[in-house]
Amino acid sequence: GDRLTDEDMLVLSKTLVGNSAIKACTLLILQKNKSLKTLRMTGNKIGNKGALQLAAMLQINATLEEIDVSDCDLATQSVIAFAIVLKNNRRIRAINVSRPLLFSLQEETTVHMAQILVVNKTLRELHMGKHDMTDTGVERLCEALKLNVSLRYLDLRCNRITKDGAKCLSEVLKQNPSLEILDLSSNRIEDDGAVYLSEAIKLPHSKLKALSVTSNNIGKKGLMSFNEAMKVNSCLTHIYIWGNKLEEPVCVAFSRLISSGRLLEEHTDVSPYEVDGHVFLAEASHGLHRHYYWTSRYGGDGDSSNSALALMKMGQRNVRNG
Repeated sequence: GDRLTDEDMLVLSKTLVGNSAIKACTLLILQKNKSLKTLRMTGNKIGNKGALQLAAMLQINATLEEIDVSDCDLATQSVIAFAIVLKNNRRIRAINVSRPLLFSLQEETTVHMAQILVVNKTLRELHMGKHDMTDTGVERLCEALKLNVSLRYLDLRCNRITKDGAKCLSEVLKQNPSLEILDLSSNRIEDDGAVYLSEAIKLPHSKLKALSVTSNNIGKKGLMSFNEAMKVNSCLTHIYIWGNKLEEPVCVAFSRLISSGRLLEEHTDVSPYEVDGHVFLAEASHGLHRHYYWTSRYGGDGDSSNSALALMKMGQRNVRNG
């Protein structure tokens, strides 16, 4: 038959590096395959040429729903090619184009993805980590997101986003309640950016369930604003803050959130402890997607180190049952 399983693709993916004949054979199989829904190429250095061939295949394939080409040495041309695919392909629900090799400062990849978000109504997840994205690029994305009602998970970790980019994202949260998971890990939104986001989260129509702001140079003012937002809006259940300035008032506030049951320990990356009457926060091995390279998207719902997977699956079940 023509059934290709995930195990088959795992074997095929390991043979792709430097073997053009096998690459061509694999692409031909994928074009004709009618059962495979997830293609995860993470870490395979297929380069710009291989990625362009893969994008061409996606113009024909009508079954794949999740595409992961992160850390595959994509160039600007191939990232744009995947964006063009999303203009016509209505089956793809998730795409990861993180960590491409970009040498331009024009942010063409972000601009093209923004253009697609205006017209694509089926994409649920977009991962654009390590795109060297600035506030200008985020602003273009946000203009599109205000018109998009399908995207639920936006991953912008490890970029160059500051308070201005966070302000743009807060405006999206105020106007578009569809976004449920936002990953801003390893940017630099600082206190002002955190306050902008908190003000949006406080609004009653905010549907944001998970927020990661680890390593963003956020201090007491910004972290306390997140604490207040969680008291006001119960929809936000997951928040990750490690790598910021965890002064004692912040430690006390988050300790109380956890002890009261408002914030479950497995839904955050900090764990409170006390020494000589002073409260501190230790790092916990929890996050939206900490163990990226080896975690299966079909893992257990209770994996607190990769909670975004469980949240997305929960949302899919709610949609089917709704």
